Amino acid sequence: MTGDLADMMESNGGALEVVERVVSAAELQFERFSTEDLAAEYQGRWGMYQLWFAVRQDVQVMHVSCALDLKIVGSEFDSIYPLLARINERLWLGHFDVWHSEGQPTWRHSIVFRAGPIPNDQQIADIVGTALDDCEKYFPAFKEVLNYGTDPEIAIASAIVDTVGVA
Repeated sequence: MTGDLADMMESNGGALEVVERVVSAAELQFERFSTEDLAAEYQGRWGMYQLWFAVRQDVQVMHVSCALDLKIVGSEFDSIYPLLARINERLWLGHFDVWHSEGQPTWRHSIVFRAGPIPNDQQIADIVGTALDDCEKYFPAFKEVLNYGTDPEIAIASAIVDTVGVA
């Protein structure tokens, strides 16, 4: 390995230190499992969200995910895919997907640092904020489709309406 690449990979190890500072400042509970991954939890309006940050030194990428507190099983996968497509059309950063083995709707995004600096605190805070905002925004749509079989377009429309006042 060349000196430049080794230096860059070493500095990329600092990406999780940036994440630690950001989640600490936000007063989130977190645990660092290794030099390559860290998990945090956030209690949102609709449930607990599990944030996960993993750095792969060999490709110099940080993967960020935020899992919703929902479980999808069996035939529910067929009803959730059209919703995922409709939600992802609206996102500028990241995307939602569901892995069969996990069965949880999850917001995901990757950050590449090849030949560049690690993300700074503000960039990580923006990504975490976007992940949590998107999870809070679309959680009700996932519930509507899973619990009541609501059409995805209707579920999204009702999920993104900001309620004003008290009924």
